[in-house]
Amino acid sequence: MSRMSEFAGRSGAEYTMAVERGKIREFAAAVGSDHPAYFGDEPVSPPTFLASNAFWTTGGSDPWGDQGPDLSRVLHAGQRYVFHGPPPRAGAVLQCRQRVDRVYTKQGRRGGALEFADIVTEYRDADGELVAESIATLVVTEQAPQ
Repeated sequence: MSRMSEFAGRSGAEYTMAVERGKIREFAAAVGSDHPAYFGDEPVSPPTFLASNAFWTTGGSDPWGDQGPDLSRVLHAGQRYVFHGPPPRAGAVLQCRQRVDRVYTKQGRRGGALEFADIVTEYRDADGELVAESIATLVVTEQAPQ
């Protein structure tokens, strides 16, 4: 099995994500939405827009560092978002930090043990208030795919 449990509780470095009007419009168009809230002068971001934080990460922001799981055996098993108010609007500048929140194992039916990790990304506004959280669930298979 991988060593994901060694990373439980580990955080990466903080990074900044600017919520840009044009990027909100591009994201909405890419997911096929024509909702007017995403296209006005001060658009609100679609709930899943926060996934674009990956474009803002830096080398030190990855909680795995350079010792994470073997990516050939990693699957994205789920994603959810928790908002502590309205979704961010264009012009917001968010401070983000990722952490390995929870690691657990389940027995698979055909591929042996499956190791799961919940990766939490916190998004805070300029005042340090928690705006939103995203929780990505990753799974590492015990055996490489055939």
